[in-house]
Amino acid sequence: MARKGSSKENTGRLVAVTLDEASLGSSNDDVEHERRVAIYDLIEENIFRPVGHDGGPYSLQLGISGNRLVFDIRLPDGARVIAHMLSLAPFRRIVKDYFVVCDSYYTAIRTATPDRIEALDMARRALHDEGSRLVMERLKRKVDIDFDTARRLFTLIAVLHWKR
Repeated sequence: MARKGSSKENTGRLVAVTLDEASLGSSNDDVEHERRVAIYDLIEENIFRPVGHDGGPYSLQLGISGNRLVFDIRLPDGARVIAHMLSLAPFRRIVKDYFVVCDSYYTAIRTATPDRIEALDMARRALHDEGSRLVMERLKRKVDIDFDTARRLFTLIAVLHWKR
């Protein structure tokens, strides 16, 4: 999905995001919805600049290889810019906690009281924020991103962990 506008407007940003199909586990409708929304929102608005590389726009493929998270960054024509591999270990606890709260939240929105739904939503958002800060920390000195971009990337990282 490309963004309209001049190439200067697209510099330092993502114009395409994919998840490595081989890295994806089985998921449910809620997870698929989160994935589609995160990719759409990420394409629409983001700040994404690989450190030491002036230009862009960029395409990103996220995947998992062994116990590593792979950020494969390319130009839209497919030319490789860089691939960063990050350990999955720092993400495991937060993603596990996030899934537990999300499962409870999705169940609650069908049957629970508004107070219970709000409490779970607040917990979900807090964990999501924590995961987003972790994404920013792990990509520091590798890729310049803003908090909103980190939030959407965390959503996609969580999708990659689903049923792993």
